[in-house]
Amino acid sequence: MDDLTYTLRQLCQRNRDGSHNTQADRMPSLALAARQLREAGFRQMKASSLKGKHVQALLERWQGEDLSSGTIKNRLSHLRWWAEKIGKAGILPSDNTQLGVPERRYVTNISKAQKLGTGLEQVTDAHVRMSLHLQAAFGLRREEAIKFQPSYADRGDHIALKGSWTKGGRERTVPITTTEQRDALHAAHRLAGTGSLIPANKTYIQQRHIYDGQCKAAGLSNMHGLRHQYAQMRYEILTGWKSPAAGGPGKAQFGLSQRLVDRHARQQISRELGHERLTLTSIYLGA
Repeated sequence: MDDLTYTLRQLCQRNRDGSHNTQADRMPSLALAARQLREAGFRQMKASSLKGKHVQALLERWQGEDLSSGTIKNRLSHLRWWAEKIGKAGILPSDNTQLGVPERRYVTNISKAQKLGTGLEQVTDAHVRMSLHLQAAFGLRREEAIKFQPSYADRGDHIALKGSWTKGGRERTVPITTTEQRDALHAAHRLAGTGSLIPANKTYIQQRHIYDGQCKAAGLSNMHGLRHQYAQMRYEILTGWKSPAAGGPGKAQFGLSQRLVDRHARQQISRELGHERLTLTSIYLGA
């Protein structure tokens, strides 16, 4: 291990701020940056060596690789964390547009919905299979579905999600409206008992690695698409027509009554998905 990667690892171990997911993603991202800086000819670096020229070299490489603005923004957020921890926050502007990184395009009207297909049969870990079923049934995020504790969550006509499971620590509820949801919960009860979908001998991060590895081996990618599928399914139930992303009419075609129904459905779906901003439903539903 080179000095830069070693000292970055030490920096991460001393500063465990952020969610479990953020912490788990941070070190691989910084290790990638360290390798790419070494490939760019920067030698004998340590964590404290970071300068503007290093950030620029990484940014030019990422933009040359035609990465999405979202991916570049995520990597820049880890660089900002690095710079802040060594007292050099000023070497990166807070506004990504100053670095030539465009804003994400949230509304494309191209569906990213995904269903559980035959690849699920190749998932051999029972807890991972159950997490995937819950993601599809309730539109859960990966972390929520891994930490899910059915004995706590099942409230009869809805599930309750603890803040320690969710993004931003925001507790929420999701209604139980289908037999598929109830069947998934029954299966989760049988598997987890009074525990969660993290086996007793595993930590969350360990089980997340198993989840990621099992999905990759089974050819299952972008399982976040299960949330898109859930949102589009709920929208059609609540409105009576398909969402724009699923081939339904756009807002420009709505009359007043349809606009009111559309807004009410989006508000409901936003709450179920755990989002604070109504506008984010356009990512899942189109506009």
